[in-house]
Amino acid sequence: MNNRSLVAIGKIVKAFGIRGDVVILPMTDNIARFKKLKRVFVGASGTAALEMQIAAMQIEQRGVRLRFVNAPDRTAAEKLVGSLLFVDEKDAVRLPKGTFFVHHIVGLNVIDEDGEPIGVVKDVLKYPANDVYVVENKGKELLLPAVKEFVKKIDVDAKTMKVKLIDGMLE
Repeated sequence: MNNRSLVAIGKIVKAFGIRGDVVILPMTDNIARFKKLKRVFVGASGTAALEMQIAAMQIEQRGVRLRFVNAPDRTAAEKLVGSLLFVDEKDAVRLPKGTFFVHHIVGLNVIDEDGEPIGVVKDVLKYPANDVYVVENKGKELLLPAVKEFVKKIDVDAKTMKVKLIDGMLE
């Protein structure tokens, strides 16, 4: 059993060409972060991911292309399709103050301004204007825009998110 804490940064969506290249769908706002990578962990989950050395990398308009040392041809690359790319959390990019990784948000206990429990964050939806937090509330889903008007404080260490709701949000 390993004690790595991995962060997903992309998903392999298809093989490309005959030399073992794979096309990556980035799961990061900072696509340039791929330029600095020498290795990643590849697998269906963080616990099942294997370390792979990067032989070549190219950032294109449509995304990122990688080639791994131990996937020298299209057949090997095709076996990787559907896998996630992870980096060790200690190697993750540093976020600006007030921003968080999705894996830090999912699982937070949501409370209102009076400290009353609302629910638990189950997912983060990405939209062009802003993210939306999916909060499970008594068997229902509350969609909470990730903006300062609603999200007042996030405390990752205490695993809480303090929010301000408007009339009708819980109905």
